[in-house]
Amino acid sequence: MVRHNCSRCDIFYFIVTWVPVVINAMLGVIMMIRIHAMYGRSKKMLIFLAVLLLIFTIATGVMTVIENLGFLGGEAVMYGYHICFYDINTAALALTEAMIIPTAIWEILAFFLAVWIVIKHIRELRQSQGGSTIGDCFTVLIQSHTLYFLAFVVMACFTLGSLSPYITYSSALGVTVYSGILNVIVGIQMCVLGPRLILSVREYHAELVARSDEGTRMSSIAFQAGGDVSTGGDV
Repeated sequence: MVRHNCSRCDIFYFIVTWVPVVINAMLGVIMMIRIHAMYGRSKKMLIFLAVLLLIFTIATGVMTVIENLGFLGGEAVMYGYHICFYDINTAALALTEAMIIPTAIWEILAFFLAVWIVIKHIRELRQSQGGSTIGDCFTVLIQSHTLYFLAFVVMACFTLGSLSPYITYSSALGVTVYSGILNVIVGIQMCVLGPRLILSVREYHAELVARSDEGTRMSSIAFQAGGDVSTGGDV
């Protein structure tokens, strides 16, 4: 087995490290836009959310930079296969898992803001029987948001659980399974449920357009039928 420094392994490591930071920032922007719309496009709420998201994103970025300072990587050639290896100190490893904390604070805050405005609108809808379309839209928003938040909570619990010394310093089969489950949950949360935050709204909008077109066609058919009857009466 021969070992030597390899820039390809370094690049791969930095990509793996920074991609979650970038994706979480993008999901934060999506969440900020959704909450901003739910609060009637309030400028104060937009500024408040933008400042908080910027603070939490910078905090995560700083923690990532500090973690990368203790990084030492290279390449191992074993039986003709090139394998990347990394030497990361314990403090940097713990910092890697702790980077979920700023994101968790942001997600919890966003979820409670969404729940609060939904409860407020439900009360308004009970007082005035109109506005069913707005109610349906809020239902779609809170359903997709709740599913995403639950997945994030599970992922955060698994991530914080990996800080345990029994998992960090163990190479048992159970730890390997634990890490595999964590990677799957992270992928679902970021790459599946994250885009669903946008797709759910687009699907609802497309459904509204389809209903509107269907109603227009029905009115046209009814109008044509009425015209035929009146023509027949004149004759």
